[in-house]
Amino acid sequence: MTTPAPRADLSTHRVENQPPARGDTDLWASDAPLREAIAREGGQPAPLAEYGAALGTVEMRQAARDANTCSPKMHLFDAGGRRLDEVHFHPAYHQFLDLGIASGYCATAWQGTPGGHTTHAAMVYLASQVEPSTCCPMTMSYAAYPALAASPDLAAIWQPKLTTRRYDPSLRPVREKLGVTLGMAMTEKQGGSDVRANTTRAEPAGDHWRLTGHKWFCSAPMSDGFLTLAQTPAGLSCFLVPRWLEGARNAIRIQRLKDKLGNRANASAAIEYEGAEAYLLGEEGRGVATIIEMVHHTRLDTAMAPAGLMRAAIVEAHHWATHRSAFQRRLIDQPLMRAVLADLALDWEGALALGLRVARAYDGPTPEDRAFARIAVALAKYLSNKRCPIVTYEAMESLGGMGYVEDTPMPMLYREAPLNGIWEGSGNVICLDILRTLAREPLAAEVLRVELAAASGSDPRYDAALQAHVARWPALPPEAEARWFVERLALLLTASLLIRHAPAVVSDAFVTTRISGEAGRTTGAMAGHDVSAILERIATR
Repeated sequence: MTTPAPRADLSTHRVENQPPARGDTDLWASDAPLREAIAREGGQPAPLAEYGAALGTVEMRQAARDANTCSPKMHLFDAGGRRLDEVHFHPAYHQFLDLGIASGYCATAWQGTPGGHTTHAAMVYLASQVEPSTCCPMTMSYAAYPALAASPDLAAIWQPKLTTRRYDPSLRPVREKLGVTLGMAMTEKQGGSDVRANTTRAEPAGDHWRLTGHKWFCSAPMSDGFLTLAQTPAGLSCFLVPRWLEGARNAIRIQRLKDKLGNRANASAAIEYEGAEAYLLGEEGRGVATIIEMVHHTRLDTAMAPAGLMRAAIVEAHHWATHRSAFQRRLIDQPLMRAVLADLALDWEGALALGLRVARAYDGPTPEDRAFARIAVALAKYLSNKRCPIVTYEAMESLGGMGYVEDTPMPMLYREAPLNGIWEGSGNVICLDILRTLAREPLAAEVLRVELAAASGSDPRYDAALQAHVARWPALPPEAEARWFVERLALLLTASLLIRHAPAVVSDAFVTTRISGEAGRTTGAMAGHDVSAILERIATR
């Protein structure tokens, strides 16, 4: 059955010069840079093609709007006053988790498939273009898997349930579930990123422990369990806290849901443990070393998601410019609009190339791969998240007043843009972590030098910029210069990848504007580039 078209002939006027509805869009087939990067970095195209086609439908875009408009609701008590501590979501929220988990978002990296982390990272990129809030519970479930290896008994119970590709939101203990999700609850009011200041305490209780204390941010509080940190006599330790027990609810009390700027389809809660049942994960007193494996993998997703947000914003702006006219010309034919969109596309292409190169290092088996993943994921997270709010804002502005209206996805994308730069460690935390890594891990510094040197000899401007960077900072910079140092290092790494792998028109424009500095400080302040060839890589079908 064909749906009748909306009426354009109204009683007072005819609707003209408005872009048509986009209809179903295949996020995989319409994204040539993504397909090129997956082929280059060793990801699996088949599941990505299926996931991208499913996500891009009108149905899923409407579901995204429903999930964000109808925010999660806290249900603390039943009608008789008995404690529930539940969060209820719009059915669209569950629709996205069902699709993502069935597609392998949480599982594909851990099931022995070649390029599993690269494929996972591309799924993050695709999902972030439509409904990024629901990435949070899936990302944490993906990232929790390797951390569970610290305790084989717990791994034997939880790891198989994380990789069933079955989404099961029922309120049952892990052994009865078709599949599970895992969350994380680390930070507390008094410490934030300084988790060693945590005051939550753990006391032994036979074969398990009892946790008492608060957690300031617990994302996805309806997860089936949480990796969390608490103090024991041996020091800060990592625990797995199940949400549901045999015949009982664990003593996890939801205090409130955070009223967040964005990420509105997903619940983030302040919680308290009131003697909650918990199980030690890893060695007592080595909580940070245990949970850091989870943090390392969530960082991949926070580096990848902004590329998806940028892509979604640019595609929306490109669609608008293609179908909207002003001053007797289509917007897409006007030189200044073309310069703006092409400039935005350089940030998106750079973030995509860098993110998937990092993901390939996660797939690699060697110490060199792991060292590169450790340093490069932090660089990618820093740069891509600093650019994301700028790109989404400029794309929003390209739509004029409609970009500020919730009828378009632009407000949602703009609200989401700062999140990944804040979550898991803000810009300053990431910069300091990069300095520590370079100081303490010589192999990380060496593999980074090799990757930067791989593009030498291809563009004299790049060579000069790399030499200038080394001359400016022959050793690590003073702490006050860490952001400058990290930004330049991340830009050079991105340029190295684009020089080697992107079309010359893209790499040349990136080097000119981001490395040589032949551009203004606002988007579109550039000249002399073949913007047509750059814009063709945005175009969707």
